[in-house]
Amino acid sequence: MDEKDRKIISMLQKNGRTPLSQIAEVVNFSVMGVKKRTEKLEKSGILKIRSLLNVEKLGIKLAILAVEMENSEAIENTIERFRNCPRVLRFFVTTGSYNLFALVIAEDYNTLESMSLEKCSLRNQKGIKRFEIYPVQDIYYSPYFDINVIPEKTLEKAPCGVHCASCNRYLAERCLGCPATIHYRGIL
Repeated sequence: MDEKDRKIISMLQKNGRTPLSQIAEVVNFSVMGVKKRTEKLEKSGILKIRSLLNVEKLGIKLAILAVEMENSEAIENTIERFRNCPRVLRFFVTTGSYNLFALVIAEDYNTLESMSLEKCSLRNQKGIKRFEIYPVQDIYYSPYFDINVIPEKTLEKAPCGVHCASCNRYLAERCLGCPATIHYRGIL
């Protein structure tokens, strides 16, 4: 990346809908030059322009899960099982005693609690030695996150393989269900 790329990226980070003509003025390029640079950055995997959602405005709760897994195979299996889970925003593999962290979302604290107790929970995976959940109280710098909104709820079972309609917490209305399923009762 050169100085021009950094300026383009910086402007798009502030507003992903910044007109190319406005960016062109700042970086002293033609609109086509900015378009080509942006496409090159996207094609190389350096840049991805996406919409982000404000979790504070939506009332979404965030939590950090700290997990100590037995081995790398257990880590890989857990990451793969939750690859398409709309509630898991990110996994982080680390070298500390907690060797897997996850950033997760829920619409309310009951649903967040379900994510730590039920069959769909990371806590219930094979190879877990220790598990802690840390609900996020305050967010600094930016409340915008890359949340997977699924427009059409077509799945009977959640991507992790759990059937929400057979879950006691879901039936007791203490969980909104998985946002990818036809059983989901939340806003996403």
